[in-house]
Amino acid sequence: MPLQLVSENGKIDVADQVIAVIAGSAALDCYGLVGMASRKGLKDGIAELLGRENLSRGVEVRHEGEFVHLDLYVIVSYGTKISEVAHNIQSKVKYVLKEVVGLKVDLVNVNVQGVRVLK
Repeated sequence: MPLQLVSENGKIDVADQVIAVIAGSAALDCYGLVGMASRKGLKDGIAELLGRENLSRGVEVRHEGEFVHLDLYVIVSYGTKISEVAHNIQSKVKYVLKEVVGLKVDLVNVNVQGVRVLK
C-alpha cells in the first residue's frame, strides 16, 4: 500500500519498495553491519547475505495510521557490540526517512540473523 503525502502543490505517492530501499541503504552506512539478510532466512534457518542490489529484501514496511513501522533483518560483523550496532541502525534509519521522505517512523525493529567474521 503506497504512502500518500499531501502538500499545497498536490499529492505524492511513495511506494513501500522505495521506503524499503532508502531504509536499507541508510542501514548499510552504519558501522558493524555486514549486510542485509533475506527475510525467508528466518524460515529456512539460514542467514543469506544480500548485496547492495538487494537492499529492500531485508526490510519489511508496515503502516499504522500516519506512522511507519519497519522490520530490518541484518547480519553484523563479529567483534562488534550487537546492541550498539542495532541502536545506530535504528537512529540512522529514523533520521534518514524523516529528512529525505518526511515520514513519521514510529518503530524500527532490528532482527540480527547472523554474525560474519570479516577477513
